[in-house]
Amino acid sequence: MIKIGIIGGSGFEKLHIIDDIQKIKKDTPYGAPSDLIITGSYKGVEVVIIPRHGEAHQIIPSHVNSRANIWAMKDLGVSHILATTAVGSLEETIKPGHLVFPDQFIDRTTKRKATFFEGPEVCHISMADPFCPQLRKKLSEASKKLDCEYHETGTVVTIEGPRFSTRAESKMFRQWGADIINMSTVPEVILAREAGICYATIAMSTDYDCWRESETVVTWEMIAKVMKRNVKNVTSLLFEIIPQVDFTECACREAIKTAMV
Repeated sequence: MIKIGIIGGSGFEKLHIIDDIQKIKKDTPYGAPSDLIITGSYKGVEVVIIPRHGEAHQIIPSHVNSRANIWAMKDLGVSHILATTAVGSLEETIKPGHLVFPDQFIDRTTKRKATFFEGPEVCHISMADPFCPQLRKKLSEASKKLDCEYHETGTVVTIEGPRFSTRAESKMFRQWGADIINMSTVPEVILAREAGICYATIAMSTDYDCWRESETVVTWEMIAKVMKRNVKNVTSLLFEIIPQVDFTECACREAIKTAMV
């Protein structure tokens, strides 16, 4: 059965795009999820929403309990996750307001639990292609139909936060081949793979980070302003793609079967 999970990032804490809304409290072996979980349906498809930073955006990136969020979605029967996130652009061609559907990540986090298996079971999960190719394809097709500015591939570097990068770090990430930067994709994408859930990110560029010295230095106020203008586009994209998701054969759900020691 198809059940879509939406993990809302900055600007999407109050995203109610579904019918028959209920809010439920969910306990997990890893503690409490970020907030009450919103459940409902859209065009007959069951939907589960978790606000990543809490409904009032009160949880800093380092303290988001990603293990509890992903475990709760798995326990509720979620088959596919669409995660929204605000990102800084590390490329001239990715302008503020553009959408990016990453196919790779670079992990620069330092404090986060990135596995469900801490012994005696050990999991060496394959992450060569970390984002679901089927979901990314559908996102690109839907964006084209909606006439959104989008990039169908990209490498996202996830930093620990909550601070923004220095200019030296921002320039280094560009040299590494990163296209966008955020504070949330890792470890969500890793945990989703361990849980056997297809996962894709809808990344919205809000600024040029700080590598582009001709630009005003990025601030939270700048990000929030761009997010407010573009929430409508991302919401329309979610409306468009939810009824299209199907159970196409996918390596995302199979990787865990050969990863356990």
